[in-house]
Amino acid sequence: RPKTSGAQQQHKNLNTKPTQQHRQPSHPPQFLSQFRFIQRSLETRLKREIHFIHPKTKNLRKNKRTIMAGASKRMSAEEKRQTILAIYHKSKEVYTEKEIISLASKAGVNVNTIADINQNLVDDNLVDKDKIGGSNYFWSFPAKKDRQNQLAHEETLKVIERLQSQIADAQAKLADAKRGREDDESGERAKKMARRAELKAAKKAAEEELEKLKENDPQAIADLEAELKFVKEAANRWTDNIFGCQDYLVKKRGMPKKEAFKILGINGDFDYPEDKVGK
Repeated sequence: RPKTSGAQQQHKNLNTKPTQQHRQPSHPPQFLSQFRFIQRSLETRLKREIHFIHPKTKNLRKNKRTIMAGASKRMSAEEKRQTILAIYHKSKEVYTEKEIISLASKAGVNVNTIADINQNLVDDNLVDKDKIGGSNYFWSFPAKKDRQNQLAHEETLKVIERLQSQIADAQAKLADAKRGREDDESGERAKKMARRAELKAAKKAAEEELEKLKENDPQAIADLEAELKFVKEAANRWTDNIFGCQDYLVKKRGMPKKEAFKILGINGDFDYPEDKVGK
């Protein structure tokens, strides 16, 4: 019969249902104390390992949440532009449109917007484009943006210098205009300015009165009569022409008067202006 160890015997005794023959444990007190000591040691060691691992596990979970949040965050248009530019500037390579779409999508840019944003960068002169064969190639180097900034800075300095010159000229003209217009102690300038305002108001009132009197101005009436005579002569001349056309249509072409009136756009009451006034 094979011999069993103390632990195996204890496990067997624990899994054995109590019977009339096994009502009391048959383990000696010394064995039980050793078992409990081992159990407490294992529990203590397990707690220490959990306490040691828990902070790292917490940080890993926190980092995972941060990564997931960053991955789910939507990029703004400016962030997408900077991301695509960073791809060009970091690699300093020339790409086809398909290649830049692949790289930008891996960097987190929405694949449906990459082509449009890349074209916007080309329009803003931040990315160069050239067609070779049947493909378009794109590239951008950090020095290009630096050069553009330098040119913009130089242009701004020129504008500032020009504006400073204009300001100096304006200040000189202002100083010349103020010369002789300083307020004196006697207040003579203030009196003259008040008199000037009065004369200006009187001039405006006189001009308004003159505008009203123009209706009865003899010269204005004479000009109006001369203009009326000229207009009347022109009206009589065109009336003669219309009557000449009427005679031609009726007498030469044999057209009825009503048909001739319809063609000429007149009626039976058509006559010379002075005759109509007399009637």
